[in-house]
Amino acid sequence: MLNRVKQFRGNFPTVHLVAVSACVLILGLTLLLLPSQEVGANRGDLPPPLTVIKTVDTLDPKTVTTIPSQTITTAPVEPNWISYVIGDGDNLTSMFKKAGLTPRDVYHVAAAGKETKAFTRLFPGQTLSFEIKNGKLSKLKHTESKLKHTILYTDNNGSYQINSVIRTPEIRQQFTSGTIKDSLFLAGAEAGLSSKKIMELASIFGWDVDFVLDIRKNDDFSLIYEEHYLDGEKIGEGPIIAAQFTNRGNKFTALRYTNTQGDSSYYTPEGYSMRKAFLRSPVDFARISSRFSLSRKHPVLNRIRAHKGVDYAARTGTPIKAAGEGKITFRGRKGGFGNVVIVQHGSNITTLYAHMSNFKRGQRVGTRVKQGQVIGFVGQTGLASGPHLHYEFRVNGVHKNPLTVKLPQASPIAKAERSNFTETASSLLAQLETHQATTLAQSNR
Repeated sequence: MLNRVKQFRGNFPTVHLVAVSACVLILGLTLLLLPSQEVGANRGDLPPPLTVIKTVDTLDPKTVTTIPSQTITTAPVEPNWISYVIGDGDNLTSMFKKAGLTPRDVYHVAAAGKETKAFTRLFPGQTLSFEIKNGKLSKLKHTESKLKHTILYTDNNGSYQINSVIRTPEIRQQFTSGTIKDSLFLAGAEAGLSSKKIMELASIFGWDVDFVLDIRKNDDFSLIYEEHYLDGEKIGEGPIIAAQFTNRGNKFTALRYTNTQGDSSYYTPEGYSMRKAFLRSPVDFARISSRFSLSRKHPVLNRIRAHKGVDYAARTGTPIKAAGEGKITFRGRKGGFGNVVIVQHGSNITTLYAHMSNFKRGQRVGTRVKQGQVIGFVGQTGLASGPHLHYEFRVNGVHKNPLTVKLPQASPIAKAERSNFTETASSLLAQLETHQATTLAQSNR
């Protein structure tokens, strides 16, 4: 044994043997100092023992299992809707792409809604909402307005079902009145009317009152119109039901009547249509810069030349409307008139619109246009010193003053509707007069 130790020492340097001896000594001391299994820690600031959590593939994903055996069930998850506002140029494919869905999903939804076309007729400002579960479309909602939305969902068989929800707003009638001091727009705004409602009021009386030329200080108006409410919140406006406009001492009354076919229009209390066959002015709220005259000095040619029409000064690009229903017989360049449109109305009346900056797209010679339909835009083509519309009215080829010519009347109430109209008109007149009397009494207090 002694010989083996000597042999071992001879094989290793003395320094190595000393190092090994030191390591053995340190290891022995460490083992002596370690606590037994019965010794515990008493420091209260130590962290608590960790809870070990394990998940099992066969478990419901809504549950987790802990050790010791403790099961925690999560609360039901509400539908996770993701909504996108439809923009210009968007379609079902682009909207589904935003939601991370595939062209195959688009195909199935379009096929399911083929009959109603609820998901293919998309317009800017509307909303598409998606509920996606496990990467698959679960529900789809197309919100067209606050009153209508359509929901597509999967049934128990995995097929798509569609439900449309249409809500009916509460309709309230509102009365207001005003007196013109500066302009109809300012007076209407003071009376609480929106710009759209002011334009509607002007269009109703636009055949009898020229709102460019005829308006005078202290002209007044009163009207009953509808407001629409949903869940106590105002969501929009309905039509004007009854209105009166006093212009230069002349009182005009318009009453809305819906016939048995569902068509609505405005009539006088006697049953005559407020609508004439022609508009008095083809440009809204423009300024008359030159009147009908046989001895006017031409601003460009600087010589006396008959002015057989009316000039309406307006900004370049202002829409020009057809004064009456008819057919376009000329559309193009016409000498000093520049860009011109001529419309034939019946057999004996034509209207001419000159100095246009541009024509309305999609129209041509032979196109039939309706009264009020845009046919072009104000400009200063041809011999024009500034942007304006030159408008002419001809009867049997003879020029008439558009501001004073007697305009043909539209058809009155049909005989079959007379009884119903009389009853409706009496009721509306009574309401209008009651509101007016109440307002007058309050203002005199």
